[in-house]
Amino acid sequence: MTRLPSLFVSHGAPTFAVEPGRAGPALAALGRDLPRPKAALVVSPHWMTPQPRVTTSVLPETIHDFGGFDKALYEIRYPVSGHPEFATQTVELLRDAGWDATADPRRGLDHGAWVPLLHLYPEADVPVFQVSLPTSLDADGAYRLGQALAPLAGQGVLIIGSGSLTHNLHEVFGGAEDVAYATEFSGWIRDAVVEGDHGRLRKALQSAPHARRAHPTTEHFLPLLVAAGAAESPRPSTVIDGGVTYDVLVMDAFLFGAASGSDTEARVQ
Repeated sequence: MTRLPSLFVSHGAPTFAVEPGRAGPALAALGRDLPRPKAALVVSPHWMTPQPRVTTSVLPETIHDFGGFDKALYEIRYPVSGHPEFATQTVELLRDAGWDATADPRRGLDHGAWVPLLHLYPEADVPVFQVSLPTSLDADGAYRLGQALAPLAGQGVLIIGSGSLTHNLHEVFGGAEDVAYATEFSGWIRDAVVEGDHGRLRKALQSAPHARRAHPTTEHFLPLLVAAGAAESPRPSTVIDGGVTYDVLVMDAFLFGAASGSDTEARVQ
């Protein structure tokens, strides 16, 4: 069975659903190039709980967990199936790794999941379930969470950490005169990803240039570490250039590893 790589996506603002920019077509191309997953598992900062929870619904609803945007965004539905079998297995994997995980049969998909999936799998033909982000998580904990989920990749599950490579909302809505910091921070992260230096990634919020400005809070960076932790090995890794929106939201995605026995890594560069 093909072992899938893991993926980090920058999901941007909710408007990414209707304003694909550079990142939307890049994710669509990636979705076509990757081997077809049996399911996608998404970890998003828009669902945080004290301990991990896992969605086990058969038909997860589309959650519009944002306000103040054009009404067209609230009319979008992502009519995808869930995957209760893989979700139940995920609860057991997390418990075996020491997490106090529980099933959640009612929770739908937040916009950190369905917005990028609109581009990655526009036909909504890959079942999706979510794992919540523990509220007390730090960088090392996020990496360990990914390691606990990693066995699913060998069963055909695409593990996706959905966050944001930069996430200073004050500057998104209030404007910023000097925006070079965003590309300096993201460039440092890109280098660590390409070099396979996961130790450096885990220290990024302390060591990377402008880290505090790029991430005043940590929750949108931690899904990157979940995806890195879920990888079979630190290399190969691939950058999917998503450009920049709102001057300071870097929309890059990272693919950690190539599908075993495939030429996927060569095709998505």
